[in-house]
Amino acid sequence: MLFKEHSEKVHVDDVGQLSNSVRAKVLLDALPWIEDIAGKTVVIKYGGSAMTDAKLRDAVVDDILMLKLMGANPVIVHGGGPAINAMLKRLDMPVHFEGGQRVTDEQTMEIVKMTLVGKVNQELVSAINRHGSVAVGLNGADAKIIQAEPLDLKLGRVGKVNQVNTTLIEDLLAADYIPVIATVGYGDDGDFNINADTVAGEIAAAIGAQKIVFITDVDGIYLDFSDKSTLIMRMALSEAVELAQSGTMSSGMIPKINACVTALSAGVKKAHIINGTTPHSLVLEIFTDSGVGTMIMRHQNDSIDPGFVEAPVSNFASKLDQSIQTIGRS
Repeated sequence: MLFKEHSEKVHVDDVGQLSNSVRAKVLLDALPWIEDIAGKTVVIKYGGSAMTDAKLRDAVVDDILMLKLMGANPVIVHGGGPAINAMLKRLDMPVHFEGGQRVTDEQTMEIVKMTLVGKVNQELVSAINRHGSVAVGLNGADAKIIQAEPLDLKLGRVGKVNQVNTTLIEDLLAADYIPVIATVGYGDDGDFNINADTVAGEIAAAIGAQKIVFITDVDGIYLDFSDKSTLIMRMALSEAVELAQSGTMSSGMIPKINACVTALSAGVKKAHIINGTTPHSLVLEIFTDSGVGTMIMRHQNDSIDPGFVEAPVSNFASKLDQSIQTIGRS
């Protein structure tokens, strides 16, 4: 594992004071990272304060559009726990817990769908589409993208992913759209509310994404959260598996690490956990050498299904990638 002794604060407002020659050098320095991401699919799990703070949300949207303009194919996956809690409180609906997890009965599930699909998803789609007609809002029940089953009967309509149908996602990517997916899953007997980290990992695995990025409220994975010098910059898949099994991680970080393991074990090249309260952390993580969060990578000695055949990215991404390779050889 590689550690950061401290996190450097980046003042993006200072860019306006740079000379044109320095700005040109910054762009040129980013060229290798642009070449690496062009034509590739990136799944972004959008969560944390960056969903509720308007300025942070705008910074994330700008970063997503930057990725798109640089030739990447973003796929956005989001939940909306705080918004759901606020709506339940507003409606004075009781909340029950079983084993530390919220029970989602039929009535609560209606509120979940109303909030996630009708409010959070549409607000994010509208924020992206202020810059052009590029985002399409979806939920897992659309075209049965996310087929689900109960996680635990005691939890009611809380689900787990049974299957991901990639056709609609790939068709939208091929048509140059950004899918924005709310994590409501389709079940034969009704819809399910599913953990957004888990859904993001499953979708990244199913569509053969190049990267998966988790936007959260912490800088990344700490070996000891009380000691900020233990922020892990880079770690291998095998190390992430050990960490997930160690029992030392917080309850909020466990599903993220497990989702990273799911995605990387299926062939996704890299997973990133970053802090969305740092403006433009998504661009800083992907287009700079040092990054700002934790990156988890596959290695040849990691335990990966030997029968796995890496899935191609979307048709549109594959064509872009082929074009870039052709240009590179010319």
